[in-house]
Amino acid sequence: MHYKGYKELESYIKARELRIEISEIVKQFPTSEKFLLTNQIIRSSRSITANIAEGYGRFTYTDTRNFFIIARGSATETIEHLTTAFDEKFISEEVLYSIQDKCEVVIKLINGYINYLDKSKVINK
Repeated sequence: MHYKGYKELESYIKARELRIEISEIVKQFPTSEKFLLTNQIIRSSRSITANIAEGYGRFTYTDTRNFFIIARGSATETIEHLTTAFDEKFISEEVLYSIQDKCEVVIKLINGYINYLDKSKVINK
């Protein structure tokens, strides 16, 4: 049997799909943005899955919750970078709204997990 842990979380699964899609989208950005917007959007989208994984592995309520909050912030940051890409005409409105919707799904799933943690803490007192 293989360890799955955080990889089974719906928030991680959707965030991973988002990260992969964003990696493909930024390949179309101008070369001049490689160390600017491209780098920032890649880092923020990778931060979502990285913080979910790290938080899950912390095994304490406070640490886990904090890392999921950071992951949520990274998802919001990713939306902002996408908005910038749209404003700079690197992506279409259709792409912006599609990816933004996927980010919002990830945010809702992360919020659901945070709520689960909060309820578990109350039950386990």
